[in-house]
Amino acid sequence: MSHGSGGPEVLKSAANAGLGLTASRGLRELPTYHTPLDLVRERSPERPVALVRPDAVALAARWFQDKFKGDVFYAVKANPSPWVISTLAANGVTAFDVASIPEIELVAAHAPGGRMAFMHPVKSRAAIACAYADHGVRTFAFDTLEELEKIQDATGRAKDLNLLVRLAVEASGAAYSLAGKFGVDAREAPPLLLAARRATDELMGVSFHVGSQCMRPSAFPAAMAQASRALVRAGVFADVVDVGGGFPSAYPGMVPPDLDEYIAAIDRGFSEMMVHETTELWCEPGRALVAEGSSLLTRVELKKGDALYLNDGSYGSLFDAAHTKWPFPVKLHRPDGEASPTLRPFRFFGPTCDSQDMMPGPFWLPEDVSEGDFVEIGMLGAYGVAMTTRFNGFGDVETCEVEDAPMMSMFGLAPRTFATPRTESANVVKLSRARSKRRRRK
Repeated sequence: MSHGSGGPEVLKSAANAGLGLTASRGLRELPTYHTPLDLVRERSPERPVALVRPDAVALAARWFQDKFKGDVFYAVKANPSPWVISTLAANGVTAFDVASIPEIELVAAHAPGGRMAFMHPVKSRAAIACAYADHGVRTFAFDTLEELEKIQDATGRAKDLNLLVRLAVEASGAAYSLAGKFGVDAREAPPLLLAARRATDELMGVSFHVGSQCMRPSAFPAAMAQASRALVRAGVFADVVDVGGGFPSAYPGMVPPDLDEYIAAIDRGFSEMMVHETTELWCEPGRALVAEGSSLLTRVELKKGDALYLNDGSYGSLFDAAHTKWPFPVKLHRPDGEASPTLRPFRFFGPTCDSQDMMPGPFWLPEDVSEGDFVEIGMLGAYGVAMTTRFNGFGDVETCEVEDAPMMSMFGLAPRTFATPRTESANVVKLSRARSKRRRRK
């Protein structure tokens, strides 16, 4: 049997509605199961299992292609699994935000002919030269004159570059602030914008990032207004406005506004910018494209009071559960017998010897959960297996495809909320959302 913490089962027919065939994704070599419980009943896996749902990624890819009025670049860092790259490419997302040569090689192997933008603001000369000469990359981001000079030197002063100035913007409402490490202050950007304009005969533009898991659509037009003011002060027109990532997914305690509200806010912000008619609009979604595409099947090795010791943890796929204390949705899978209908909150400990390998939750599971039971942890398609290490000899993850729906969804495959019991001590992350009415697109 399977027992969740309040989220209803969603039929396979709903998960597959309108998604079509999947044979072209190159996934037929993966073991495929109808549900995670089928996997548990057939065999009790020794290692953690990444349960992948390519149809969820395909649907998200098509949603962005249909709704976003510009070019969609997938942020590869969110999930660099080959099946993700090939699934996105097969469903229209053929442009990729890359940060390293290994990511470039990954895209070249699994999305041949895909466009790539080297959006890391700090790169080695060797990486720039390799990207340009060996892989045909022409788009580079930077936030200093020194990095621009490095790009020019490493490409032989090429004039066919697309140069994007990374701006630091003031934004609120994100679960992860990305301020502080990258970006030139918009008030200090004009000299860099002018230098970029003079350095290329191709596209020059601006990029920014409002922060990961942005809960307020209004953050995008606010950042676009700051970028517009910087361009006006510099006296240049941008050929590209890249609004970056930040598009959210749904998690317990974090239910964002509809993604349509983000698109409408970006449309409004773009219409108010000082740009010309041919200016291109780009975005770099990561989490929103892949979060629903994977969950993790773990095994309970020991129960100690309210603590469950699992065979995966913060040094594996559960980094966010430990370090940002996100209470991901969970479901119990027991191959034989019924579990108690009474739920109670549990903490998780990972398999390593490090005491910091702890996920506080709370994770609501049947009170009689015990050694040998399997716990599925949902919504780990973004920054799950991508963060896995081999610390203490752990971290080896098996991959299987499943055909059921994700536990939560922004795209209609499942509810956006995940009902859990509430207690005064429950450490649930809560982020407020903007109280604004949806505005009509301009």
